[in-house]
This record gives sequence, C-alpha cells and structure tokens, in this order.
Amino acid sequence: MIECKKIWMDGKLIDGKDANVHILTHSLHYGLAVFEGIRSYTSAEENGGAVFRLREHTARLFASAHITLMKIPFSEDEINNAIIQTLQANELRQGYVRPIAYIGAGAMGIHPGKNPIRLAIAAWDWGAYLGEDGLAKGIRIKVSSFLRHHVNSSMSKAKVTGYYVNSILSKIEAVSAGYDEALMLDTEGYVSEGSGENIFIVQDNIIKTTPPTSILKGITRDSVLQIAAHHGLTVKEERFTRDELYTADEAFFTGTAAEITPIREADNRTIGNGQPGPVTQKIQDVFFKAVKGEIAEYKDWLTPYFLLEKRK
Repeated sequence: MIECKKIWMDGKLIDGKDANVHILTHSLHYGLAVFEGIRSYTSAEENGGAVFRLREHTARLFASAHITLMKIPFSEDEINNAIIQTLQANELRQGYVRPIAYIGAGAMGIHPGKNPIRLAIAAWDWGAYLGEDGLAKGIRIKVSSFLRHHVNSSMSKAKVTGYYVNSILSKIEAVSAGYDEALMLDTEGYVSEGSGENIFIVQDNIIKTTPPTSILKGITRDSVLQIAAHHGLTVKEERFTRDELYTADEAFFTGTAAEITPIREADNRTIGNGQPGPVTQKIQDVFFKAVKGEIAEYKDWLTPYFLLEKRK
C-alpha cells in the first residue's frame, strides 16, 4: 500500500492519514474526475530534484477539466507550486506525483449540480512501472479484446478517470494470460495505445506512432518526437495495423509511468531480434539523460526544486 507523509488537499498540506473523501463523493460513483501522472527526477545538485515537464502536465490537467466542464478553483501557477510543495513535504528528490480534480459530495444522481470541484495532490516513490527488467530487456504484450474508446463516445484528449475502465480490464486480461501489458486497437482495428502508454514502432529506421485521433497525446510521447527530430530520425504519425507491429524491427511504449519501455514480443511474435533495438536504445539513453539534466538542449523540460530543510 502506498503511503504519503503529506498530501495537498484544497489548498493546504495535511497528513496523509487524514486525506479522506466522503463516501458520497460524486466522482467515486459516476467516474468523472481528471488527473495527471508526473515524475520528478534527482538532479545533479545536492538535495535537489527536478519535475519533468511540469507546466505541460498542469496545462493538460486544466485542458481535461475544461473539456469535461469542470472549473478548477485554483490557477495553473498555484497547482505548479503545490506540486513542488508536495514533493518537498514528502522529502522526495525523485518520485511520482498524482494531481486529481474531482467532483465532491453534495447532490447525487448523474448531474453533479453545484457540487464543489476539489483537488488533491499526492506524491510517492515509484520505480519502473513495468519493471527494471522490462526497461532493460523489453516486455511482452497482448492485443486486448477491449477497444480504445471511439472518439465520439468519450473525448480522448481528456485524461478522465472513468475512461480507464477498459484500460483496467485490458490490463487484467493481459496479466492473467501471462503478459506484461495490453495493447488496445481503435474501433476500426488499427493500433491505438497500451492500457496507459503510447506506442511507437520502428521499421527500416523509420519511426511510426499512432496519430492523435484515438489516443491521449502523451507528454513523454511528445518528448520522444522532439528527441527524434533533434537526432535526425524520421517519424511518421500515421495509423498502422497489428501485423505491422508483429513485423517491425523495434517497438516501444512511452508514458510518464512507463518512461521508455521496449517491447520484445507481441501476441507470441518476437519483435525484431527479441531485444531492444538501436533506435529504441538511442531514444531511451537520451531521454534518461535529459530528465536528469545532463543535456543542455532539454533543460527547459525541468523545473528544479530543493528539499528546503536540507538545502545548503
């Protein structure tokens, strides 16, 4: 069980054990809440950390709220500062941050009425989401029997809690069958994304990724697009089929939690030679150097902070 020393709720830090919600919280019953996943990484400076693409994550949180007609009662700057405060309060130089805006208790029924919009931020130490071995050697994935939402059945550009039900079912299905992760197709049968990741394939040194129609536009995905451009790699945002995945030279997932995770096998078909390929390794190497502040051209991705009580 994840435990947090301090959690930021509705404008102030409180003890993690006291960060509770009412059982009639509207979002708990009907699934409308918006959230983000953000990572911070240890910086080179003593007692320092850096949040990866903080402003972009907070902007997407507010965009998700806007799409779903939720009015967050704080500014983006206030949330950015609160995220830093939460990391500092939990003495985390590196960690995972979860801001969530949700509809509080009040009226019941589908329409939320004038129920308050509440916001909480938690942070904890979280290692490689798909395992350190997965980062190094690649993972096995299974095409799910569950589809990614149609673009008009749910608005795919919003990161909404309720949208993740089919992700949960996909993940359970894949893990129960002995795989590490699921891959969902869109409603027309093209490759969409993982249960919580975007996907890239590489064929003849050309990188291909699903266009932003049936996917959540990942911030790590965008970072990979920038890295590829900086290093002269060709990237195409276009649809591809699962048999293109099967015959690709390389494949990898991207996401805040997954970071850059190679895919070595899909539906019992070996991808390439069954090991992370040179393009995947190059992007992974640049990414992990960038998030640690080791490459100057990506420094603007990082928002540095210090553990205040220990700063010298």
